[in-house]
Amino acid sequence: MKKQAFYEIKRNQPLARDIFLMTLVGPMNFEPRPGQFINIKIDGFYLRRPISICSFDEDSMDIIYKIAGNGTDALSKMSPGQKLDVLCGLGNGFDLSLAEGRRIVLVGGGVGIPPLYGLGKALKAAGAEFTAVLGWQTHDQAFFIDEFSAICPTRVVTNDGGIGKKGVVTDILREISYDYYFTCGPEPMLKAVYDLGGNGQLSFEARMGCGFGACMGCSRKTLGGGSKRICMQGPVLRSDEVLFSWINLE
Repeated sequence: MKKQAFYEIKRNQPLARDIFLMTLVGPMNFEPRPGQFINIKIDGFYLRRPISICSFDEDSMDIIYKIAGNGTDALSKMSPGQKLDVLCGLGNGFDLSLAEGRRIVLVGGGVGIPPLYGLGKALKAAGAEFTAVLGWQTHDQAFFIDEFSAICPTRVVTNDGGIGKKGVVTDILREISYDYYFTCGPEPMLKAVYDLGGNGQLSFEARMGCGFGACMGCSRKTLGGGSKRICMQGPVLRSDEVLFSWINLE
């Protein structure tokens, strides 16, 4: 159930080129799950900005976002002490129970990586063993490599070869053994991971008008399940219900 609350900015600092880490402190009056997101109201902009939750504790949460337009640019200029109007507890998140007893890999690309960090912490707390494969277009966009390395074996790939292996995440997936994946990132990457086969869960992005299922603007067709709202029944979908024909990969 969505909750609306005001959160105070504790920190808002750059991590990499156009990438920022923000810590929000306030009432955690919902039960966050890895893979969920929040919707932030930014003064001067009509629509809220959906941003995935990276990690959380009893009174704060971290988000990592990329400057992708005027709204996120305004967000990057905010200072500690300022308050934000936030809708919390949005989306269905990852289902860890489906991966029990599996050889797990987390596959992240760009700003799809943050929710996988919270997932990784939850998997580690549950005693699961897993590997992370993290990819970026350029080395100056990379972040949280040390944080992932502290909780699991981590492989890194960049298109420009500036950090880790030169190539894309599927190059590494072909080199390792796994039978269940969790993935979040740009849609062409999600499809490439999906096309390798196997079972898993994929976290999608979509243009959202409201963020909690009222406007139906992010509805997408699924296999055997009719239409689902990415903001509500998603953003995480199982691989056996994903239908890629609705995605524009150009």
